[in-house]
Amino acid sequence: MLFSVFALKTGVLIFLNGQFVPEERAVVSVFDRGFLYGDGLFETILIFNSKPFRWAQHLDRLERGCEFLKINLPFSAESLRGFADELITKNEMPHALLRLTVSRGVGTRGYSPRDAKRPTVVMSLRAGPGAGAPMPRWRLIISSYRLPTDDLFAQFKTTNKLPQILARAEADAAGADEALLQNINGFVVEGTSSNLFWIKDGTICTPPLAAGILPGVTRAVVLEICRALNLRVTETTARADDLKQVDGVFVSLTSRGVVEVASLDGEPMKSSPLFAGIREKYWNLLVAS
Repeated sequence: MLFSVFALKTGVLIFLNGQFVPEERAVVSVFDRGFLYGDGLFETILIFNSKPFRWAQHLDRLERGCEFLKINLPFSAESLRGFADELITKNEMPHALLRLTVSRGVGTRGYSPRDAKRPTVVMSLRAGPGAGAPMPRWRLIISSYRLPTDDLFAQFKTTNKLPQILARAEADAAGADEALLQNINGFVVEGTSSNLFWIKDGTICTPPLAAGILPGVTRAVVLEICRALNLRVTETTARADDLKQVDGVFVSLTSRGVVEVASLDGEPMKSSPLFAGIREKYWNLLVAS
């Protein structure tokens, strides 16, 4: 089994700069640089049975991102984990998605960050996903928006995600579940909120990081699973027409784990039997965590 649809929950508490406050009082200044310029980072972390899945990997990426952007994260990873556990307990949400956002905070108006000395740190929860029916196969489209290659910013989840937002808008307009973006060289590299995999001749393929993709935490889990299952893995690139000829396509993302693709630009995709083993192994890892 994988995940059910997300449940709704109201009246939750938000962690804001060291305090737990009701969501209606969880406000950030209109002069915060995260709002003005997208000057910040975020992580989305799966909470399963009240435990954050792969917390260490998410926090490592966040801390490296803060170092890269020269944002002084005011809480240690250990403190943030304690706050996250408390937030989960207070809200009684054992199956949820935790969004951790860090912005540079308020500073002098303008691009210079020199006077922004107090970063804003927010953690929030939204209910789901819990155990339920298998995830339906997704319908994908190829977006018209392109990503740069060898992009340093692609290593982190910055709060500047306009290409992904516009690509997702294209997916919404087409009635699709997700959009895949190409890089400037014309290779399909990742989804708006997911990493891309395909199966060809018994080999699990995924684009290399240099293609301009996010080093996804769930992507790393899939590669770990493939090694455990003794599956051949290669990092390579493919164009849209190439993907339509392979034995199966799937994506990985924190909120859903691994999801098989049913169609690409309206063309039906094959279903590989290798995917079921990967999905089962992912579920087993999640339950055992």
